[in-house]
Amino acid sequence: MSVSQQLETPQTGKYEQPTGLFINNEFVKGLDGKTFESINPSTEKPIVAVHEATEKDVDHAVSVARKTFETSWRFVTPDQRGRLLVKLADLFEENLELLASIEALDNGKAFNMAKVDIGMSAGCLRYYGGWADKIEGKSH
Repeated sequence: MSVSQQLETPQTGKYEQPTGLFINNEFVKGLDGKTFESINPSTEKPIVAVHEATEKDVDHAVSVARKTFETSWRFVTPDQRGRLLVKLADLFEENLELLASIEALDNGKAFNMAKVDIGMSAGCLRYYGGWADKIEGKSH
């Protein structure tokens, strides 16, 4: 099984849907290879099978995250961290239609309501991106 699958939404057409676990900046298969299906609530039919994280996967992800924090991430300045959050907000907004389509397909929400949710999520990321260089303290 690959870690992505081509899917289609009524609003945006075909797109490549990652189905793996996002660990170390890439989508990977679960260590045990287990998957579970995401079900379309309006049709009760499977949308896609995604990889299931087991305790081993979580331990691995935490280990990788800890190593990253202790090496490269700890040298990222608060200003740079804020810029990364704002960039993520920009990406949410640039991909609003696709993200809202996926959200609507996955949970049965109306597309227009999903667009509002994605927009609000982008706003939240932008808000915290603005705070990243204003809060002082130690994280280690």
